[in-house]
Amino acid sequence: MLILVVEPGRVPKTQEISDNLKEMQSIVGGCIQAIYPFPGIALVCNEEGMLLGLSPNRGLRDDSGALYDIVCGTFFLCGAPADEEHFVGLTPEQVQQLEERFHDPEAFISSDGRVLCIPFHTEINT
Repeated sequence: MLILVVEPGRVPKTQEISDNLKEMQSIVGGCIQAIYPFPGIALVCNEEGMLLGLSPNRGLRDDSGALYDIVCGTFFLCGAPADEEHFVGLTPEQVQQLEERFHDPEAFISSDGRVLCIPFHTEINT
């Protein structure tokens, strides 16, 4: 299945994987957790990423653009059918949309009890 892998400090890259738990765990570096930030899309990350001190990667925002969570460590995006029993590959349109959304790596700065999320708008080697 076609997925989009997003590593801290890097631009996303596409990858073909099988629907295999061990392969998914290898990508995220541990036990997986799926969250569903967009209809039909699963964001699969290390379920203990923040607790393990993995590098902050990308911010998740609500419809108004407000930051509501930070994903730590490498994650990948794939399709999530309505039954949510198995993940599926992304369509070319989904890859393009998600690559644009997660293209710019982000830095996170804590200030006055708030977390600021600052995107890097420079090209980073992949």
